[in-house]
Amino acid sequence: MLAFLIRRTLYGCTVLWGAVTLVFIIFNLKPGDASQMLLGQRATPEAIAAVNKDLGLDLPEYQRYLLYLNDLSPLSVHSQTELDHIYFNTEKYHGFQILPMGDNGIYAKTPYLRRSYRSKRDVADIIADALPGTFILATLSMIFALILGLFIGIISALKKDSLFDRSALILAVMGMSAPSFYMAILFSWIGGYLLYSVIPLPIFPLVIAVLLFITWTIHSHVKGTWSWKGTGRSLVKALLWSTGAWLILLILNSLFSQFIPMDWLKAYIALPGTYLEQSGSLYEVDVFDGPYLAPRNIILPVLTLGIRPLAIIIQLMRNALLEELGKDYIRTAKAKGLSTYSIVMKHAFRNALNPLVTAVSGWFASLLAGAVFIEFIFGWQGLGLQVYEALVNEDFPLVIGSVIVISSIFVLINIIVDILYGIIDPRVRMNQ
Repeated sequence: MLAFLIRRTLYGCTVLWGAVTLVFIIFNLKPGDASQMLLGQRATPEAIAAVNKDLGLDLPEYQRYLLYLNDLSPLSVHSQTELDHIYFNTEKYHGFQILPMGDNGIYAKTPYLRRSYRSKRDVADIIADALPGTFILATLSMIFALILGLFIGIISALKKDSLFDRSALILAVMGMSAPSFYMAILFSWIGGYLLYSVIPLPIFPLVIAVLLFITWTIHSHVKGTWSWKGTGRSLVKALLWSTGAWLILLILNSLFSQFIPMDWLKAYIALPGTYLEQSGSLYEVDVFDGPYLAPRNIILPVLTLGIRPLAIIIQLMRNALLEELGKDYIRTAKAKGLSTYSIVMKHAFRNALNPLVTAVSGWFASLLAGAVFIEFIFGWQGLGLQVYEALVNEDFPLVIGSVIVISSIFVLINIIVDILYGIIDPRVRMNQ
C-alpha cells in the first residue's frame, strides 16, 4: 500500500511538472507584452521597465522558468539578503528554513503561486475564494448525473430493446454530442427567459393524446389484451403521436398561414414558470439586506453541466449490467430461485460498478476543468470564470495556478479511484 502511494505520488508530480512546463512555454511563446497591457498604450519606457522588474519579466525565459519551479516546489532555495526582489523575498513563503547555506537557505514551504498581474492579490487567495463555487457546481452536477444515470441505466438493461431503452440511448447520444457552451446558451434562454414567468402547456396535443389513449385502452379491453404494461406503452405512444401531429401542423401553419389559419394550435394552459434567472451566483447581494443565499441560481448550471456525464453513465451502466447479467453466476443465481432484486442489486450491480467508478472520477475532475463556459454564460462565481477572465487579460500567474490546482485534483482523484478499486473488487491488487 505504501509503495503504491509513493509510486502514484511520484507519477502525479511528473504530471504536474509537465502541465506547468507546457503552460509556461505557451504563455512565453505567444506574442504580447503583459506590462504594456497593464499600463496601457501611453506607458513610458521607464514605467514598463519598472513593471517588468516587479513581475520578473526582465529575466531570460530559462531563468524565469527555473525560478517559477523554485516557487512551486515544497523545498526551495532563496536568498535572505536581497529582500527587495520578488523572487528572493522571504515574506512570500509560508514555511521555515531547514538548511542554511551562507546567504541562501533551503526552505520547506507551501507552494507559492505568485501574484495576479491584474489585481496584485496572491493567486492562492483568488483560487481559494473561487474554488468552492466550482466545487459545489461540479459536485451537484455529478450527483444529479449519478442518481438519474444509474436509474435509467439499470431500467434500460432490464428492459433491453424496449421503447424506454431506445429512448434512453437516444438521450445518451444527444447528451454526448451536444457541446457544453451550446447547451448552456440553450438552457439559459429556455429556462431563464422563455419559461421564466409562464410554462405554456399546449392544449391540442394533450387532448389528442387523451383521446388516443382512451381509444386504445377500450380496444384492448374489448380484445381482452389489457395489461398495466400495455397501458404504459399506450400512454407513451399517444403522447408521441399527438406531439408529432401537433409539430407537423405548426410547420404547415407557419408555411401556409394565409391560406389555412390555425390559431387554435397555439392555445395553451398557463402553468407557473421556472422563475430562474439567466445568470447569478450562489450568493446575491441586496442593496439593503446585504448578501443572501440564492440556491435557485444553481439549477440551470447544474442541469447543463450534468448532461454529458449523465449520458456517459447511462451507457456505461446499461452495457456493464447487460454484460454481467449474461454471465454464468447470474444464471446460477436464477436457478437457485433468487429474486430479480437480489440478483441485480446484490450481485450484478456491484460487479458492474468498476467501469463506472473510472468514468465518474474522470468526469468529476473534468467538470472542475470544463466549467469555464458554463460559469461564463451563467455568470457563476467560480474557478472557471476566473480562468476565463485571466485568459482574456493574459494574467499568466492566475492561469498557471488554476492549471496546477486542477491537475492536482486529477491526480488526487486517480489515486482515490485506485484505492476504491481494491475495495470494490478484491481481485485488484494495489501493490502490483
